[in-house]
Amino acid sequence: MLLGAQAAHLGALATRSRLRVLSPRRGVDFASNDYLGLAEAPLLRDAATDALARGVPVGSGGSRLLRGNHPEHEALEAEAAAFFGAESALFLPTGFTANSALLATLPQRADRIFADGLIHASCHEGLRLTRATHELVPHNDAGAFDARITAWRRAGGTGTPYIVVESLYSMDGDFAPLADLAEAAARHDAMLVVDEAHATGVFGPSGRGMVAGLPARPADVITLHTLGKGLGCEGALLCGPSVMREFLINRARGFIFSTAPSPLNAAIARAALCVCEAAGDRRADLITRMTTAREQLTALGAQCHGSPIMPLILGSDARTMAVAAKLQEAGFDVRGIRPPTVPPGTSRLRIVITLNAGIEDISDLADALHGVLV
Repeated sequence: MLLGAQAAHLGALATRSRLRVLSPRRGVDFASNDYLGLAEAPLLRDAATDALARGVPVGSGGSRLLRGNHPEHEALEAEAAAFFGAESALFLPTGFTANSALLATLPQRADRIFADGLIHASCHEGLRLTRATHELVPHNDAGAFDARITAWRRAGGTGTPYIVVESLYSMDGDFAPLADLAEAAARHDAMLVVDEAHATGVFGPSGRGMVAGLPARPADVITLHTLGKGLGCEGALLCGPSVMREFLINRARGFIFSTAPSPLNAAIARAALCVCEAAGDRRADLITRMTTAREQLTALGAQCHGSPIMPLILGSDARTMAVAAKLQEAGFDVRGIRPPTVPPGTSRLRIVITLNAGIEDISDLADALHGVLV
């Protein structure tokens, strides 16, 4: 039978309660990364309408190096560089593409990448493809990064060390010790790469991310800002030194051989940056809802580190998916997360607080969760 091995593999996943399936949205949103509730907001719909009215095309028609490069792309990149405080920015279609292209391309053979053990899967893809050597470092342990780089230098390492972390971790909801990591990077002349995917729009001055909130911006830093989470649209921006942008344009296969992102989406992203800067009230409202959630959900075992992501670790794959299904039946869109996305034995409900769920919704979720867990 053709594809018999694949069918057997899928069967084994189902037996272990690890089979992934696509399911529609259902109930109140406690699953998305639309933290500020912008994905369906009139603000971005109006931006799309305005862009279409002034003739911005829906499709790009080719890669950026062919005819696909549009003034909206370049305007977005210039505005993003200014907004995030970088020399330059490069617009890519997804955060996955951005992370994998960056790590597969920028570090060279003599370099070594030191990545947090809980880094995004997109970074792991870049590590799989990179010319540099790499190693994983215990989660959020700045001292371990310092010690590992020191050991590499003593063993004869001569290239550039890269410290790769997330500012806000997507599955645990905790924050990286960025100030300590920035100090370590400065001591070792390392490039600090910070994935701000889940912080952009929510944290830092005017939602610029956690790096922007440091007392001083590190001299050698690259930040990734996704547009499809807190900013409510699509795509990703790599922000950093101008040489980074030029090198990726010339060497990153994920950029060179991809059809350029929609110019219309670039126009919407430009509007999203303007909305973000003026979204102080939305961020304050989100904090209020996060406070309510922390008070009610931590009593049921959820973890809270001060971010909108509040995981409830249940351990068992089967139990996690059963509890998620019961909550969905009760009208709450909560999703279960299992290995390999998270470490074995840590299957969890990933409860996310956004402006798409009100205070009463949060209280109702807590009541429903209590009823399911007892």
